[in-house]
Amino acid sequence: AIAAARLGSRVVLVQDRSRLGGNSSSEIKMHPRGSRFGFREAGLIEELCLENAYHNEQYSWEMWDLMLYDKVIREPNIKLLLDTSLYRVEKQGDRIQSVWARCDKSEHLYHVSSKQYVDATGDSRLGFEAGAEFRMGRESSKEFGESLADYDPAGTTQGSSILFTAKPHDRHMVYVAPSWARKLTSEDLKHRSVDEHDWHYGYWWIELGGVYDTIRDNERLRFELLAIVLGVWDHIKNSGLYPESANWALETVGMIPGKRESRRLMGDTVLTQHDIEGKWKRFPDGVAFGGWSMDDHPALGFDAPKRAPFTPTSYAEPYNIPFGSLYSKDVNNLLMAGRNVSATHVAFTSLRVMITCAVMGQAAGTAAHQCSAEGITPRELRASSKSMRALQQQLLRDGALIL
Repeated sequence: AIAAARLGSRVVLVQDRSRLGGNSSSEIKMHPRGSRFGFREAGLIEELCLENAYHNEQYSWEMWDLMLYDKVIREPNIKLLLDTSLYRVEKQGDRIQSVWARCDKSEHLYHVSSKQYVDATGDSRLGFEAGAEFRMGRESSKEFGESLADYDPAGTTQGSSILFTAKPHDRHMVYVAPSWARKLTSEDLKHRSVDEHDWHYGYWWIELGGVYDTIRDNERLRFELLAIVLGVWDHIKNSGLYPESANWALETVGMIPGKRESRRLMGDTVLTQHDIEGKWKRFPDGVAFGGWSMDDHPALGFDAPKRAPFTPTSYAEPYNIPFGSLYSKDVNNLLMAGRNVSATHVAFTSLRVMITCAVMGQAAGTAAHQCSAEGITPRELRASSKSMRALQQQLLRDGALIL
């Protein structure tokens, strides 16, 4: 939204929560991650991270939310609609004409018309309502010839997590778990460390949902994840195995599952394991880059106690993300950014981390502005070497990095 607005486009940013930041917000508290290759992503996400480092040295999650809000409302070209959910799309042929959204808190309905649309919902809600082709879950290794594809059964996904924070006090702090908390033993945590190092922050491996529908079963997953969170804390506090926890107490417990995976919209390019491992160099349309390992998690998550909670697979160098993965193949004015871009599940396991999602967001917003200004579709932009080069050069001028 910021990328398009700063280039001169009028932008409506529709957000279904009361704050910005997605999984990084104070509602979920997942720290953003990106490339593991020793250099930072640059561009707008670097601006946000530096701003946060300067004004929020204490790293308050709520102050991160506020900084993001401040950055958006300072842009005169952005109309921000918080607590507002998309629920309907109107199309003409293969184009989105308008969308409908509602804010129940203020009892407003919004009818939004635009030349270009970007689906950054994670769950592909805009693309889903528009009838765009999507995938959900793992593919078989037979489909794309990916060696990592048979990690778990086809159709399953990565799960969702609920995080907690805790802090030490100057006296003994009692904890009594509710009756519905899970009763855990050391065997349940055999491959999951619960040492003092992470008590401030919580555990990403409290994960469930990969064998369910992470969208439609979200309420069930919330209950089960809360039961595990409180069961883990009960084990830490009351098993007698962690005497150093005596003065520790829970500070916050999330009520919103942080979702890793759901729908992925299909574009003209479907990024695969092979591309991440080197074939990305055949793409002339790189607009962002990734560098997180291909990091898969068991579909059963916490309910697979005999398996490691994650399996990272490294590769030789970071890779470009092609523009062909950032727009829909069958809705011709729909772009996407985030974990819902066009990729196989294996490639998604690297793309899904938030700083990589952010650089895709800058690319998609910049492209949406250019498409609107030139009166072309994303596919037409990609097909024109002149327009494609103009997009890449604009991203570089705005501080983004393309390999």
